[in-house]
Amino acid sequence: MRKDFTDIDLNRSVGNLLRLGVILSVTTSLIGFVKLFMEGFKMPRKYTMLEMGNSSEKVWSHFWETLMKGEGMAIIQLGILMLIFTPLMRIIFALIGYLKEKDYVYVVISMIVLAIMAISFFTGYAS
Repeated sequence: MRKDFTDIDLNRSVGNLLRLGVILSVTTSLIGFVKLFMEGFKMPRKYTMLEMGNSSEKVWSHFWETLMKGEGMAIIQLGILMLIFTPLMRIIFALIGYLKEKDYVYVVISMIVLAIMAISFFTGYAS
């Protein structure tokens, strides 16, 4: 006997996903903070030294390089990225749930929201 997927199941699953995303993000960031201060990090006197420039390729390649080295700042950035992607995953998760429920109005709305988030993420510029 197969149990149908209900709104309550969807809400519970989405809630658990959001909780898990926040917990993983906070844990990752805390690990990064501990690692960062064990590395002896000191804030620069001039905050302009923190700028990476306008090239997103440089920013992403630098992020992955430092993350692979296990540097504390990169681990903190990973935690922040996880926090940013948590609502995105919530929309994807809800979209799948709405497809299972065959609630096509919410499927379309979720797809529009997902498209807006993707466009804003991939076309955003650092100022």
